[in-house]
Amino acid sequence: MPAPADRSAPTPLVLTGNSRLVIIDMQDRLLAAIDGAEQVVARCELLARAAHRLGIPLAATEQNPAGIGPTTARLATLVPLRFGKVHFAASNQGDFLAWAAGGGTVLLCGTEAHICVLQTALGLTGLGLKVAVVVDAIGSRHPSDKAAALDRLRHHRVELVTAEMVLFEWLERYDRPEFKELLRLVK
Repeated sequence: MPAPADRSAPTPLVLTGNSRLVIIDMQDRLLAAIDGAEQVVARCELLARAAHRLGIPLAATEQNPAGIGPTTARLATLVPLRFGKVHFAASNQGDFLAWAAGGGTVLLCGTEAHICVLQTALGLTGLGLKVAVVVDAIGSRHPSDKAAALDRLRHHRVELVTAEMVLFEWLERYDRPEFKELLRLVK
């Protein structure tokens, strides 16, 4: 087996030792109105399964869980750490912020792209954290709102990635024991 890559130099890659995953407000009452909700759930599930299997810190946020309900069952069992929130920007919630600031790139996925995902991304970036938004794992009720959110994120230099980019950067190599198992998730 080849020697591991030199980790002393900074890298723009999202690696298992330098990232954490946040699934934002994937609650059934919200998902019912999201354009392309099935794909958003599927991509969030792919990321959650991979993070869980690879030991990457992951958490979910829930907007007003008493009124809107908990994280959708399809994701809830994969993400035991959940933060209820009243702010649209999870970065304004002290308990969440302490967790998110624990190191590395904060990967964001979930809903709604133009509200909670956007405000959380901009809030965390404003606090000096490195943030990446998983573009195929976010959604809004209207495609135009998602498109506007992506434009604004680009303008503020938030990194935009896809779920497969993240998965293969986490894996780094094909000879990892988890490779075949996780590859099945994208096929």
